Amino acid sequence: MKTLFIYYSLTGSGDRVAEELKKRGYEIRKVKSKIKYPKSLLPLMAKGGYRALTNKKDPLEDFDTDIVKYDKIVIGSPVWDDRLAPATNAVLDKLDLKDKDVSFILCSGSGQAEKATEKIKDLYNKEPIILKSPKKYPKELEKLKKL
Repeated sequence: MKTLFIYYSLTGSGDRVAEELKKRGYEIRKVKSKIKYPKSLLPLMAKGGYRALTNKKDPLEDFDTDIVKYDKIVIGSPVWDDRLAPATNAVLDKLDLKDKDVSFILCSGSGQAEKATEKIKDLYNKEPIILKSPKKYPKELEKLKKL
């Protein structure tokens, strides 16, 4: 079975998840936003949080939408203002996932992601795996066994 992890990461938590999934045989596709976000917390919360709150979709750099050869797709996203990151919104908008086995991994500084979880349940009828800052708390990666 061919598996693909598509993810966006600004602070490195998604990259840590990607490293773990690559060890398990997943192909990795990192998403890059054309929007430049600040890395310091307060400016990021202002810009990124607002864009997430208003359900914006970031323009993406060279995003490959070809997923035909994959049996399972896992989408990874940071949680901003309790919602999916705008780059992830763009990914979901561009991909046709209706006939795919799809799962979701959310990386949240608080370990909570109620609104993001609601969106995923509404759109895909799936329960995401929520990891609390896996870059900071590597034991959170043990939750990936649920995939």
